[in-house]
Amino acid sequence: MATLQYREALRAAMTEEMIRDDRVFLIGEEVAEYNGAYKVSEGMLDQFGPKRVIDTPISENGFSGLSIGAAMNGLRPIVEFMTFNFSFVAIDQIINNAAKIRYMSGGQFSVPIVFRGANGAAGQLAATHNTSTESIYATTPGLIVVAPSNPDDAKGLLKTAIRDDNPVLFMESEVMFGLKGEVSDEEDYTIPIGKARIAREGKDVTIVGHSKSYWLALETADALAKEGYDAEVIDPRTIRPLDIDTIAESVKKTNRCVIIDESSPFASISSEMVYQLQSKIFDYLDAPILRITSKDTPAPYAKNLMEYYMPQVSDAVAACKQVMYV
Repeated sequence: MATLQYREALRAAMTEEMIRDDRVFLIGEEVAEYNGAYKVSEGMLDQFGPKRVIDTPISENGFSGLSIGAAMNGLRPIVEFMTFNFSFVAIDQIINNAAKIRYMSGGQFSVPIVFRGANGAAGQLAATHNTSTESIYATTPGLIVVAPSNPDDAKGLLKTAIRDDNPVLFMESEVMFGLKGEVSDEEDYTIPIGKARIAREGKDVTIVGHSKSYWLALETADALAKEGYDAEVIDPRTIRPLDIDTIAESVKKTNRCVIIDESSPFASISSEMVYQLQSKIFDYLDAPILRITSKDTPAPYAKNLMEYYMPQVSDAVAACKQVMYV
């Protein structure tokens, strides 16, 4: 095992895949000369040259469409968005083209492309730069949505995503790029898409959290442990496909569930999880499934309001106690 930052794990995955397959290239704003807005692609221009690490103008719609065309013609692009908030400029390309071309062409064209970059809230960046976009894209058939919480999963899942013949939205977090963790040094390390991870075993309540929310789930479990309660923590890793079976088996054991989800509450990822769980294992539930989300409003700028807007450990602890009737 090697200790890497989240950004270093992403870089390792891209570098290994670009060495393995000369059809893979990286394209986006500031990915080359500036080494990436968050230094994820540091050194890659020197290693692979400007034909495979490509700086673009500020034109998400343009370079996304160009990359979809390249994918249709046999290349395997990695498109970096400086933030997934900016992907909305290219949403027609992603949802109407990347997601649907394979279906509409009767399988004559595939679109092996990865759209990756920072997703979700990152502090005082105001309403237009703090959107959790996974629930928006996960509604679209034809798209795979991945949201890893740690460096090991980031590397293994990104390598798998680059090899997939379908469009993948690979959602990172600006506040996690410096996060350090152990990463497997296994040769050609990959993690299958669509398999959740049981991060912590417990018997009293199941807590589900993806991306940054996973770390809130662990903090919640730690806080509950100090009071004598044993929480199980599940990291879904991928949003679409969602490994609902692993989550359901956990809830069948604990009979209670709290979902922490940074999305807006209406039509969120947690909304879908709640529906799927109650439809599968209703008879095992000893309490309603509760969820902790962001507030149902555009993200504020003021620091105190932003803290109130985001899911908090104290709220998750209270929800866990509520479903445990304590």
